[in-house]
Amino acid sequence: MELGESAAYVRREVQARVLIATITNPPVNALGADVRRELVAAIEAAEADETVEAVLLVGAGKNFIAGADIREFGKAPRQPSLPEVCERIEQCQKPVIAAIHGVALGGGLEIALAAHYRLAVAGARMGLPEVHLGLLPGAGGTQRAPRLIGVPAALDMMLSGRQIDTEEALAIGLIDRIATGGDAYTHGLAYAQELLSSRAPVRRTRNADRHLTDRDASRAAIAAARADTAKKTRGLFSPLKIVETVEATLEQSFEQGLLTERNLFAQCMASPQRAGLIHAFFAEREVLKAPETRDAKPRPFAHIGVVGGGTMGAGIAVAALDAGLLVTMIERDDASLASGRANIAKVYDGLIARGRMSEQDKENLLARWTGGTTYDALATVDIVIEAVFEDMAVKRAVFSELDRVCKPGAVLATNTSYLDVNELAASVSRPGDVIGLHFFSPANIMKLLEVVVPKQVSADVVATAFALASKLRKVPVRAGVCDGFIGNRILARYRTAADYMMEDGASPYQIDKAIREFGYPMGPFEVSDLAGGDIGWATRKRRAATRAPDERYVQIADRLCERGRFGQKTGRGFYLYPNGSRTGSVDPEVEAIVEAERQRAGISPRTFTNDEIIRRYMAAMINEGANVVHEQIALRPLDVDIIFLSGYGFPRHRGGPMKYADSVGLKTVVDDIREFAKEDPVFWKPSPLLAQLVESGADFSSLNQYA
Repeated sequence: MELGESAAYVRREVQARVLIATITNPPVNALGADVRRELVAAIEAAEADETVEAVLLVGAGKNFIAGADIREFGKAPRQPSLPEVCERIEQCQKPVIAAIHGVALGGGLEIALAAHYRLAVAGARMGLPEVHLGLLPGAGGTQRAPRLIGVPAALDMMLSGRQIDTEEALAIGLIDRIATGGDAYTHGLAYAQELLSSRAPVRRTRNADRHLTDRDASRAAIAAARADTAKKTRGLFSPLKIVETVEATLEQSFEQGLLTERNLFAQCMASPQRAGLIHAFFAEREVLKAPETRDAKPRPFAHIGVVGGGTMGAGIAVAALDAGLLVTMIERDDASLASGRANIAKVYDGLIARGRMSEQDKENLLARWTGGTTYDALATVDIVIEAVFEDMAVKRAVFSELDRVCKPGAVLATNTSYLDVNELAASVSRPGDVIGLHFFSPANIMKLLEVVVPKQVSADVVATAFALASKLRKVPVRAGVCDGFIGNRILARYRTAADYMMEDGASPYQIDKAIREFGYPMGPFEVSDLAGGDIGWATRKRRAATRAPDERYVQIADRLCERGRFGQKTGRGFYLYPNGSRTGSVDPEVEAIVEAERQRAGISPRTFTNDEIIRRYMAAMINEGANVVHEQIALRPLDVDIIFLSGYGFPRHRGGPMKYADSVGLKTVVDDIREFAKEDPVFWKPSPLLAQLVESGADFSSLNQYA
C-alpha cells in the first residue's frame, strides 16, 4: 500500500515530517488482523518515504487501543501476529511515538511499549489485564515492561491486571510525559516535532537496562511474587507463568525471553483455565442482553426509594449513593431510621479508616440521602426497592402502601430472595410496574443482581432494571419466577447434597475443605455460618408443609439452630468463632451432634474421598442448573454460570457450573447421577434437558444463544 492509498483501519497522513498513523477500528480500536496488517504497512511506508522522519501512532475515537479483537478468540491465527507487529514497530529506523488517550490495554499497551517514546493525555488509563483471561502478555510485554519500569512494577501490573492512571504511569517510567488539555493527535504531533528538533534518537525498549542493574533486588521481587502468587491464586495457572516469563528478563537475552514468553503463552492458551476464564468474559457481556431490553427503553430515574434500613437496605442505599443517585429511605420509626442512616455511615467510616475516602466525601454522599417514617416520603421516587423481612404478608403490606403513594410510572421492586414476585405483583393495581431486584449481601459490594421478571411486567420496567444495574455497576442476570429464582434454587439443591454427605459420613469440615480446594473461597457450612443459620432455618420451616413425604430430610442444621448456634453473629455455628473471630475453628460439640443425628436416622457412617464430595456436590448443582434452563427460569446455561461466578464464589477459572459440566463431559455427569440414584432415586433424577443433550451428543454451550 502506497502512502497515498486509503486504508480502512489505519489512516495515514504526513504532517511536518511526521507520518501520523491513526487506528480507526471502532468502537475501541481492537487489534484485529486488518489493523495489525495496516500498522505494519504504515511503518514500512514511513521507512520508504525520505520526507518522513518520525511516526506517530494515535487512536481515533475514545481510545488508543483497548486490546485484542475478541472476535478472533478461538479462531485460526491470522498474519501478521501481534508479536510481529510489535517487533516491526520497535525495529523501525525512525522514531515512533505512541500518543495514548482513553485506554491502552493488553495488546494496545504492548504496541505502546514497542514504540520508542510514549505520551499520554491526562485521564488515560493503561494496563496488562491478560491474567483475567488466563493468559499472559504475549507480544513482548513480559520482556519490555520489566526493562522499562522494573521487575516489581511490571509484576504488579501483570499479576493484578489493574489499570493505572497517567500519574502512576509517569512515576514508574511507563510513559515519558503527560499532556493536559487538547487531544492526543495534537499533543502527539507537537511531541514528535519536539523530538525531531532535538535530534532524539531511536530508543528501543529492548535495550533499556537501567531497572535491571540491581539483579539481587529483582530476583528478590520475583521470589516474593512467586510465593505470594502461589498462596493467593489457589492453583491458577497463568499467574505463576507470568512470574516465570518476567524471570526470563534476568536470565535470558531479549530474543530468548521472547521465545520463553511465546512458549508459556501457548501453554496458557492450551489450559482449561483459559477456556473457563474466556467463557466468563464473554458470558458477562452476553447476560446484559435480555429479550425485553432489545426494543424497550428504560424509564428515566434519578431518585431511588429504599424501604428498610437494615444490612441489606443500607447496602442498597450505599450502592445508589455511590452511583450519584438521590436516595430516600423509610423506616417504621425515628430510632429505626437513625439506625439505618448509621448503617450507611458505618460503611463510609470504614472507607475513611482505610484512607479510601475523606470526611468531606462522606458528607457529600450523605447530602443526597433523606429519610422518613411514612410512605408518603416516597411520593416522588422513580424506583423504590423494598428490603424488609422475608415474609409474604409483610411484603404485601409494604406493596399496598407503595401502590398508594408512588407516582404513576414508578418502578416497584422487591428484594426478595425466594418469594413469589407474581403474587406480589397481583396484589397491586399496577402489576406491570413490579419487578424483583435480588441484591446479594453486602449489596454495596457484591456484583450480582438477579432481575426477577414476573409474568405481567412491562418490558420497559425490565429495561429500567438493567439500566439501574449498569448505573450501580452490577452484573444483571434475568431470572424467571420460582422459589429461590436461579441462584438460591440451585443452592438449596447442592446444599442438600452436602447435608446428605454429612449425615452419611463426611464431616462438615472435610466437605468445606474439599470445596475450598476446588476453588471456592468458602465451603457450604462456612457460608451458612457467615449468612446466619437462622435464615436457612426460617426457609426450611416455611417449606416444611410442602416437603414431599418421601424426601429425605437432614436435621443436623436444625439441631444447631435449636441451640442458638446461628454462626458468626452468635460466635458459634458449624464452627466456633471465639472473641468475634471471622475465622472459624473445628468444634467437637458439632461433631457429637452430627454423630447423634446419624444414630437417630439409623445411618452407619462411611468414608468419602474429596473427589467423591466434589462429584456429588457438582452433580447436584449442574443437574438443577439444567432444570432451571429447561424450565426457562434461566434463559441460557451461561446465565447460570454468571449467577454463580458473580454471586456464589464459584471459581472463575472453571467458567461456572455449566461450563465446568461441558469440560468434564455431560455423559460423565449423567452417569454419576444415575449411579447416585441407586441409593436415593427421589433426590437424584437426571434433568430432562441433561438427558436430552447427552442423547443428542450436544453440550450446554450449544444453548448459549437466543431462539
